[in-house]
Amino acid sequence: MATTTIQVPREVRDHLAELARERGMSLGQLVEALAVEQPTAAQRAQRLAADREVVRRVIGLDVSDAEFDQAPDVRGNIYKIAAEKVRATQDPAA
Repeated sequence: MATTTIQVPREVRDHLAELARERGMSLGQLVEALAVEQPTAAQRAQRLAADREVVRRVIGLDVSDAEFDQAPDVRGNIYKIAAEKVRATQDPAA
């Protein structure tokens, strides 16, 4: 496998090197792992299309992309509700 050099400020390099040591990996392995964790826009779109296809198959309905786009953000709403509950328990004035 061919390698390349990435130029970053010394502080960033030192931070990444420390993270790599803590995880028992090389700096190159850490950068590769971080890159894999951050999909590109094209990869996210591909995953979204695949996820929608699974939902269509499981539900057994032909739901259009427009209908998916108009559907409520269930996960986002759950996060909002959970955050409100946490704030309410932390703030006696709430």
